[in-house]
Amino acid sequence: MMRWAWSLAILRAMPPVTDQHREATRTALRRWFGYEAFRGDQAEIVAHVAAGNDAFVLMPTGGGKSLCYQIPALVRDGVTIVISPLIALMQDQVAALQRRGIAAALLNSTLSTDDAARIERTLRSGGLRLLYLAPERLLTERCLTMLATTRLALFAIDEAHCISEWGHDFRPHYLGLTLLAERFPQVPRLALTATADALTQREIVERLALHEARRFRASFDRPNIRTVVVPKRDALAQLARFIRREHPRDAGVVYCQSRARVQAVAAALDAAGLPAIPYHAGLPAVERARCQEWFLARPGVIIVATVAFGMGIDKPDVRFVAHVDVPVSIEGYYQEMGRGGRDGAPAVAWLCYARADGEATRHRILTGSTDPERQRARLAKLDAMLALCETAGCRRQVLLAYFDERSRPCGQCDTCREPPRTVDGRPALSAIAARVLRGPAVTGDELLRALVARESASAGGARWPWQQDTTATLARWRFVLRQAIALGALRVDHADRGVLSLTTVGRAMVAGARPFRLQARLMSASRAGRPDGDRPPALSPAALARLRVLVRWRADTAAHKGLPLPVVFHDAALIAIASRAPRSRFALRWLPGVGPRRAQLYGDAVVRMLASIPDTPPPPRAPHPRSSSSRAG
Repeated sequence: MMRWAWSLAILRAMPPVTDQHREATRTALRRWFGYEAFRGDQAEIVAHVAAGNDAFVLMPTGGGKSLCYQIPALVRDGVTIVISPLIALMQDQVAALQRRGIAAALLNSTLSTDDAARIERTLRSGGLRLLYLAPERLLTERCLTMLATTRLALFAIDEAHCISEWGHDFRPHYLGLTLLAERFPQVPRLALTATADALTQREIVERLALHEARRFRASFDRPNIRTVVVPKRDALAQLARFIRREHPRDAGVVYCQSRARVQAVAAALDAAGLPAIPYHAGLPAVERARCQEWFLARPGVIIVATVAFGMGIDKPDVRFVAHVDVPVSIEGYYQEMGRGGRDGAPAVAWLCYARADGEATRHRILTGSTDPERQRARLAKLDAMLALCETAGCRRQVLLAYFDERSRPCGQCDTCREPPRTVDGRPALSAIAARVLRGPAVTGDELLRALVARESASAGGARWPWQQDTTATLARWRFVLRQAIALGALRVDHADRGVLSLTTVGRAMVAGARPFRLQARLMSASRAGRPDGDRPPALSPAALARLRVLVRWRADTAAHKGLPLPVVFHDAALIAIASRAPRSRFALRWLPGVGPRRAQLYGDAVVRMLASIPDTPPPPRAPHPRSSSSRAG
């Protein structure tokens, strides 16, 4: 259930759309923009909004969302307030409107006091058609008071997904826009976004009180963009090879998950002779502006960026968009890949995928928020993205299905061009279906725990500890579950804790009436997720005794914290700890699969536990290396 509710529904009679509205919008389109006809649903949207109605518009990047509020602004009385999160985007739109002779302005923190005062005087006198504001500026009491004394035609909330806590680009200040319906109930509201799944759409409607609004939805299909996913081995070398072979002189965008990663990738590409520049929020504003200017004005520039780059950027000739890290959601991925091919010419969305990246992101989600509802929503979005990377079928079909859009195999993505080797996934799906149908209602996490426990129990006589409680088993079942949801075999009820149900499609798959095929490589990788596959490493009796204790401790710790086993320690890390028997937290951190964060969280407990096991010497009372070196100096 949503955690918010409107105590008072403010309803406004919805005016009918007349021929006069339609003719007025067509005339404005020809006069101000030089077009003879609208595209797609634009004609119906602008006529509906021009008549004074609320609307929710879901339209992909490059679909012409800006005209959906710019045209009504030109035919309605009063000023249209456009709310946008990015100054650069607002500046570009205002400049373009002013070149066409349209009275548009922007109020933001970069203006001088005199310039801001001049724009406010023009607004009060009725001399503006469109005024662009960031939500932070809009929500000031001074601005709200000024708008209360102004004749308003429309509120247009661009990038409306920013209001959703489940969305890929949540902005806290957008939450304040809930007051628009309360403070200005007679002013129509138009919400626009390029990416929003069902959960995000519901939250946008709830928060902006658009319950009676008409909803418009354009196709998400971008047939000119070919999707390619490659298994990650050496991401930097793979990326450089891809650019040199397929796009040696083309403009492109490379997305990374962190600022440090951006700097490293840009430096590596530059060293390889490819013109790459870094872009992230940690750079000075002047440098970011210069990078953006170079990218937009010069041919063949590659910009390496975090997600801070992209919203509102319109460069038509971007021939490739690459991801060296897995995005956290399909919404984010779709918006980022949509930077390519905006001129309609062929472009490539290239992604380097490793399951370990997904697990690392899962860990960040689990440790980054204490809100279980929010965690579930974010994990569901991540799993959908991983399912896209792991599918054996057409990637475009999976991508569009996420947005509830059906399609045929595209014939262009990597899995269509070179279908991977597959295995029949029905036995695994049947096991999932049996548990879902047997009841009681079960969530994804509950289902996974039950399946892993059953498999562990069946291996009760196994000689090696990880065969009883293995991360590989969990990875395999999680992979199958992701595919079952992505292919429509299972439905997730996000309003009820994420409870699973078997769909009609799922029943047909279990019965064999429809295929359920899984990538053989990924299934075998899940089974062989431990060192040397199923063969145990050469451990001494003392090391094996330590390993058994460590496995039990990991299971108890994971259960207590509500974490998956590999988030605590992977099997390989436990084996390394058992083999080396580190005597200090400092020594532990350098073992494979541990690192400083795990050493900080679990180091003291692990060292004490190892010291309590027979044949494990107690940790010596030695000074910390840093303190001893300082005395030696």
